[in-house]
Amino acid sequence: MQTVDAAGLAIGDGHPPRIMGVLNVSEESPYDPSVYDDPGEAAEYVDEELIGEGADVVDVGLESANKRFEVLSAEEELERLDTAVETMESVSGDAVFSIETRYAEVAEAALSRGFDMVNDICGFADPRMPAVCREFDVAVAKMASPPDLERPGAIEDVDDIYDALARNGLTDKTIVDPAFGGWSEDKTLADDRETFHRLREFRGYGQPILVSINRKNFLRDLAGRSTEEALPVSLAATAMAVERGAHVVRTHDVRETVDATTISAEFARPRTRHAGPPAVEELDVTTPGEAGRHLDRVGADADPRGAVARTFEVSGLEPAAREELASAAADGGATVADGDGTALVFGTVDALARTARILRDADGDHGESLREAGAAIASAVDRDP
Repeated sequence: MQTVDAAGLAIGDGHPPRIMGVLNVSEESPYDPSVYDDPGEAAEYVDEELIGEGADVVDVGLESANKRFEVLSAEEELERLDTAVETMESVSGDAVFSIETRYAEVAEAALSRGFDMVNDICGFADPRMPAVCREFDVAVAKMASPPDLERPGAIEDVDDIYDALARNGLTDKTIVDPAFGGWSEDKTLADDRETFHRLREFRGYGQPILVSINRKNFLRDLAGRSTEEALPVSLAATAMAVERGAHVVRTHDVRETVDATTISAEFARPRTRHAGPPAVEELDVTTPGEAGRHLDRVGADADPRGAVARTFEVSGLEPAAREELASAAADGGATVADGDGTALVFGTVDALARTARILRDADGDHGESLREAGAAIASAVDRDP
């Protein structure tokens, strides 16, 4: 996993989750507590409620990306840049300042005036954006988006999201953002939930991951909460996102999000990282889909179902049936550990799928029970994305 240096702030595995607080200088932005058009008031907000509460990065938005509003031109965004720069210069606290924009021209102007990184909500739809970020040697968050400056994040299928993030390449300092939220009429809450389920797959780029899930509708809908009531569901999802590999969390609720990420990071499963040579890194892989992303990244040709292990407990079988279970597992390449009336069946997804096929053809005195066990194991391993 690549570690990204964002103006001295290390982002990646082995570093604490980073908190990106939000400041909007866009009067049309929907979340009022973060919207300011006066640089002095904005700076006070940043010092007290963002940096003061633990934000590592301050993301400054020049316009709302909400689909209900007209997209601003680069020239219109530039007219608002003075407020953003004056705010940044008036802040007394220490943080990395990110400019949220879709335009390379705006990014270039902001970086030349002191901003430290870019949050590109159109995923390099402006083809000059990666060159500008390389020229200034800055970190850039790249949000999944169609190649259209007016349609940020309007992608439904998770596989298309993954491909969109690869479009126009990645810089050495790119942070990938799979784009949660209602960016288009066609993108459903179920689409966002599937993206969250498969969040670990985005580690397949080998780049840090940013998530922006604060009070998002795909979470509120599950709990039946309004935006104002949605902080608890946001924090629950934030803790899960960090466990699944998120490195940056973009939020309006900084203090509470710091707490959630601190707890999640503390109790996340430790993984081996050896700097080498040779370098050794234990990958965060729980499904064949996640393994497949890493295989693609390194250019290796192998069955991803052979890279992930599962364990099943099978009880209620007679001793002779457990012997037949062990024989089927051995033929399929899995292993059975037979205990006191209960057996543990474990192996790679591929081996378990073969074992399940053998069991589903079982006959004899114990055939029905073994076929039932085989069907249950098959249903589990077949649903792995």
